[in-house]
Amino acid sequence: MSADGLPVHTGSDAFTVTGCPHTVDRVPRPCTTIRWSPAAGGVTVDGAPVLLHTTHAMCFSAGLVPQGRPLVTTAEQGVVCR
Repeated sequence: MSADGLPVHTGSDAFTVTGCPHTVDRVPRPCTTIRWSPAAGGVTVDGAPVLLHTTHAMCFSAGLVPQGRPLVTTAEQGVVCR
């Protein structure tokens, strides 16, 4: 999606998750998904909530165990959970 010709990410976009070293009992349990929680009544583009620097999110393992907040970078690697 775009706004004024510039790309805009929304809550419906898919991202690659990288750099999640989370382990449980020395067994790797890396982040596989992120759930974004845009503010109700916030900014939308074509009805989809826009992801802002203030948008809350949580990383989850494949077993849906919370892993912490993501760190979003503009590098090609995607989204990093820390």
